[in-house]
Amino acid sequence: MERDEGESPDEVGGDERAAAIGDFDVEEFLDTVGFEETSNILTRRQVEVLTLRERGFKQASIADQLGTSRANVSGIETSARENVAKARETVRIADLLSAPVRVEIGANSDLYNVPYQVFDACDDAGVKVNEDAPELIRRISDAADDVIEGREICERLVVTITGDGDVWVHRP
Repeated sequence: MERDEGESPDEVGGDERAAAIGDFDVEEFLDTVGFEETSNILTRRQVEVLTLRERGFKQASIADQLGTSRANVSGIETSARENVAKARETVRIADLLSAPVRVEIGANSDLYNVPYQVFDACDDAGVKVNEDAPELIRRISDAADDVIEGREICERLVVTITGDGDVWVHRP
C-alpha cells in the first residue's frame, strides 16, 4: 500500500476506539507486543497510528477508521515520531553516561592513529569494540566530516564505547 505525506500538525483528539482496518486488528497486535500506555512515552492513539502507518495504511484510511480528520492523524503521527526520536536520544545518552571507555581525541590528531587509541583504551577496560580499524575511521569521518581535513582532525572529538562495544562519536 502506498503511503501519503503528512500535513501540518493539528490538535490531537478523536475518540478512543481501537483501530482495525481490513484484516489487521491493531488492538490485538498491541496486546501481542505487550504495549502498556502507563509505561510508555507514546499514547495508545500514537501507537495505533504508527502501527498502521508502518504497515502502509494511508492517513485518510486511518482517519476514517478512527473517526477523525486526516490532519489530526498527521499531527498524531508527527508527535509520535518526535517522541520516538527523543526516546532514542535519551537511551543513547543513558548508554553514554555508563560507558566504560571514553577517549578524547585532540585537535590536530591523525585520523589513522585514532583506532590505536580506542583499541588500547578498550583493552585496558576489558571492552571488545564492535568495529575494526577501517570501520572506526569511517564512523569518525561520517560523524565529524566537517572538522576533518585529509587525515587531520581539526577539532577535539570524543569517542565513547559502551560496555556492549558500541561506538559513539561526538563533539565535547
